[in-house]
Amino acid sequence: MNKLNKKLIARILLVFSVVVIFSFVMNTFFLPKYLLYQKKQSLAALTEQIEMMDTKQLLQDVEVLENEHSVTIVYTTLTDNVDNLNELIKDSLGRKGITLSKFWITDESIEKLKENKIVRKIYNQEKLKSSFLVSFLKKDNQIFVIGESISHSTETLRIVNQFNIYIYVGELLLLIVLSGLFTRRIVKPLAQIQTAAEEISKLSFTKVQVQTGDEIEVLAQSINQMSDKLEYAHQELAVKNENLRNFIADISHELKTPLSLIKAYSAGIKDGMDDGTYIDVIEQQTDDISRLVSKLLDLSRLQTDQYTMSAWDFKLLFERTLEKYRISTQQQNIEISVDDSLLKDSRVVADEQKIEMVLNNLITNAVKYTTDGRIHITLANKDDNLFFTIANGIEEHEGQPQGQWDNIWEPFYVLESSRNKQLSGTGLGLSIVRAILQKHDSTFGFNILRGEIEFYFSL
Repeated sequence: MNKLNKKLIARILLVFSVVVIFSFVMNTFFLPKYLLYQKKQSLAALTEQIEMMDTKQLLQDVEVLENEHSVTIVYTTLTDNVDNLNELIKDSLGRKGITLSKFWITDESIEKLKENKIVRKIYNQEKLKSSFLVSFLKKDNQIFVIGESISHSTETLRIVNQFNIYIYVGELLLLIVLSGLFTRRIVKPLAQIQTAAEEISKLSFTKVQVQTGDEIEVLAQSINQMSDKLEYAHQELAVKNENLRNFIADISHELKTPLSLIKAYSAGIKDGMDDGTYIDVIEQQTDDISRLVSKLLDLSRLQTDQYTMSAWDFKLLFERTLEKYRISTQQQNIEISVDDSLLKDSRVVADEQKIEMVLNNLITNAVKYTTDGRIHITLANKDDNLFFTIANGIEEHEGQPQGQWDNIWEPFYVLESSRNKQLSGTGLGLSIVRAILQKHDSTFGFNILRGEIEFYFSL
């Protein structure tokens, strides 16, 4: 039995003990007083009823009232002789089976009766272990005695309390058994939840199956949801950590090559080996490092920058951006086709400067990697969005996993394994595109179909 079981059973038994003690005290000290109070109230109500009745009718209904209210009613003529009056009343009570050892109407009581006042008395019959509760009432020179015997409750209560002790002991044993079963039903699922929580703390994202139909089941469901979310977050964190390790390795590689060249050519200059081109190489490598650092700063800034959203004409920005590539594409014999036949409204709400960066990176990417000299761009409306797509030919690699393509959004990831700068660049362009489009809550991605890769986004 664990601690929670013991605590629950102990508290249930404590409550039971308090109830037993309370019942015993109430029975012993307050029940007799309550019973006497109720008898007095009942007798007072009957006395008032009799006082309002006609004397002749009352004499006829005495037996009916006695049976109905379980009382004894006797009557006699009111006289000044107290002794005779008491004897007459005692004889009348005796004929009805009421024998009193202590009973006497005093002169004072008689005077009150003559003033038409109701006199109430209680006569303690110690030997008989009872009391006689009585009301005296005068009606038309007749004195009516309405009384009820009340047995002393001390002995009765002692027997009742003794019997209750036997009942309480039986209830206590039954309560212990039922408490054990009851607490087990509560503690067992809680123990399962505790075990699951401990496993989750050890990064073992287990689930707990609890069906109790109450708050414990709701708690178990919450634990399961927490386990799922923590598992997902843990996996995401693992991926991010892996990406961070790759990022550090990639940026180290990107910086190592130009730094090595700068160092080598600097040493050559010191050794007098400069043929006039060493300074140019150092400047070129320094520019490469500067561009790389600028790209990294751009990527970092784009994730925290405040974006200025406004309405503007996307088509005008696209045409202005595309115009910058006309000469370069003509020199490389690259054909760019644009289809805007499905574009009805080119106004969008976005950060114009940031979207220009997206267009620059996607067009540069397409120009750099196209394998067939063709780039196809479409602009179209769908529902309340403007969709932009740009497609170019790629080399098909048999057996290349889909997961490898999914990594193209990551910094420094390039499919060109040789890392030829002319082909791969910095590998930050698509990371910048993703950062900007995520800030716009845009739908974006890529598709690979029939030797082409198509990038798309919506605004």
